[in-house]
Amino acid sequence: MEAETLALAQEIDFSMWGLFARATITVKLVMLMLIAASVWSWGIIIQKLITYRKARAEAAAFEAAFWSGNPLDALFDQLGPDPAGQSERIFAAGMAEWRRSHRSDGGLIPGAQARIDRSMDVAIAKEAESLQNGLPVLASIGSTAPFIGLFGTVWGIMHAFIEIAEQQNTNLAVVAPGIAEALLATGLGLLAAIPAVIFYNKLSADSDRILGSYEAFADEFATILSRQLDS
Repeated sequence: MEAETLALAQEIDFSMWGLFARATITVKLVMLMLIAASVWSWGIIIQKLITYRKARAEAAAFEAAFWSGNPLDALFDQLGPDPAGQSERIFAAGMAEWRRSHRSDGGLIPGAQARIDRSMDVAIAKEAESLQNGLPVLASIGSTAPFIGLFGTVWGIMHAFIEIAEQQNTNLAVVAPGIAEALLATGLGLLAAIPAVIFYNKLSADSDRILGSYEAFADEFATILSRQLDS
């Protein structure tokens, strides 16, 4: 009897594809959903890593140009009112408001400093929205994928027990495939959730550091313009 059971177990395909093919339609849908979530999260992760690297490089290059000693008006004319870089857009927002605050006779319209600060704050808020776009998806995948996988496991185990009851047989050849199929759903849930949680924390910290550098630059730039206003 044991030799027969072992022979039957050896004939069963326990590969990933074999387990998927034997699973019920509900468990298959759960697995496909988790695979799609994993691919989606990795797409966001790779895109954000590239975006943040470019943002840091752009900020370093712009700050070098900003602190080079060249006139800020010349730098603004060179960049234009709608530059490509994030730091450049914050600078352009402040400079554009600075120029709009001058009257035709050369004097300044009252409240210029407050308007410049608000303009740069709005620009920073737009950059923050762009930098953090996609991070909530990672958080959602990281928090829900294990439970979706667990649902697939519970459903698969329930189906396995029903099959055992119908066959009136509890040998390894009957029990093992159903349990293995069910546990695959949990494994896929963890496979989707773990990278999503790890990179969500990393990318959130990177985003905060980049935004902190933008805010520090805006404060320094506002200080420079404040000196011009006072003089």
